[in-house]
Amino acid sequence: MKKITIIGNWKLNGTKNLVKKFSKKINLKFKKYSKFINIVLSPPYVYIDRMRKKIKDKKNIFLGSQNTDLRKSGAYTGEISVNMLKDIGVKYIFIGHSERRIYHKENNKKISKKFKIVKDNKLIPILCIGETKKEKKYKLTKVILKKQIKKIFNLCGKNAFKNSYIAYEPVWAIGSGKSASIKDINKVHQFIKDYIFKKSKINNNYKKNFYIQYGGSVTEDNALEIISQKNVDGLLIGANSLNYKKFLKIIDIVYKYYKNKYNV
Repeated sequence: MKKITIIGNWKLNGTKNLVKKFSKKINLKFKKYSKFINIVLSPPYVYIDRMRKKIKDKKNIFLGSQNTDLRKSGAYTGEISVNMLKDIGVKYIFIGHSERRIYHKENNKKISKKFKIVKDNKLIPILCIGETKKEKKYKLTKVILKKQIKKIFNLCGKNAFKNSYIAYEPVWAIGSGKSASIKDINKVHQFIKDYIFKKSKINNNYKKNFYIQYGGSVTEDNALEIISQKNVDGLLIGANSLNYKKFLKIIDIVYKYYKNKYNV
């Protein structure tokens, strides 16, 4: 059975108190959820180690970083390297989130280099891809996604996405309160899978360790419908991951769905 992954991205938010409350609630529910769900928590850098200490020894709760630098060490003031992240227990690293692409001018070439350094250091990349509202309007979604993925293949080879994640996050949906339609999610996720498997050296182990998440205004109201789609392997949650009641509610919805699905 392939477990579902629920990822919480706190972005530029958080306090010591939130880490304490959040981790306490997650820990209480951990045993219940762990049969079907892996949880990845991605607070800002300064709270990662604090979160690690709070969720210590929880085998299905992992730490994620919202970014990494291209270099592993050196005179690069203000940057954080994969070595540092690995040292404090991070397992997953976001690559290419639309906010990094927009506000920090990260292009596909730079993002592919970050993806490679994450893979080379035996960490798991979560590649975020998605189209803008304008690109969607002109029916360029597949063209844009293909460009974003192709750069990774060009640099990392045919096995690039083995033990990796892709998070499809339509840029126009992030923070808007309006997610993509179920029809669009199915269509886009199928396209991503078909494209990646066509270019990859595929076997059952590869398929088992490749995940496609959906992100973009995921709430307790739409989580069930999204997660029940065959090409959705999990959810990437932004704003609602900051409220532990809402976050746990979404996880509970997913848990109950899989419990019923497998009749256990």
